[in-house]
Amino acid sequence: MFKDRAIIFILLTLMVDAIGVGIVFPIMPDLMERVGANDTGQGAFWGGLLMTAYAGGLFLFGPIVGSISDAVGRRPVLLLALTVLAIDYVIMALATNFWLLFFGRTLAGLAGATYVTATAYVADISSPQEKAANFGLIGAAFGIGFVLGPALGGLAAELSVTAPFWIAAFLCAVNALF
Repeated sequence: MFKDRAIIFILLTLMVDAIGVGIVFPIMPDLMERVGANDTGQGAFWGGLLMTAYAGGLFLFGPIVGSISDAVGRRPVLLLALTVLAIDYVIMALATNFWLLFFGRTLAGLAGATYVTATAYVADISSPQEKAANFGLIGAAFGIGFVLGPALGGLAAELSVTAPFWIAAFLCAVNALF
């Protein structure tokens, strides 16, 4: 029973991480306008920097987060990452200037770097016979989240430009409590 709950938690965590990758895509033009990018070229440049900040955070902090999870355990790192993501999405929802958004996307990349930790945790708790199936579930969870992110962002943007961030913060907080 514990192992099943742990797998569900990991899959939800990975799905929420993947949602975070794409939730900002549909709102990028409105978000850029909100923080002062007045034309398409300027918005594309600053939007590209936001995407680079997220990817850079993932790239730079992935090995660090993995090493920390080896030292202190997988669970505390995953719970801290979900908490940081929830706080990050609130910061991004409240941001009114580009540099706060930039900080938020970098922080999201750092916290989203838990993919390695989550995968290691699944390997830790899976028997040799279960590993292939569980790694397949990891890929499915990431794929579902990657598709849901832009869809959720687009639907929530009908409410307001910040609604996707509030929804993402809620999902992270609920997953951390689970």
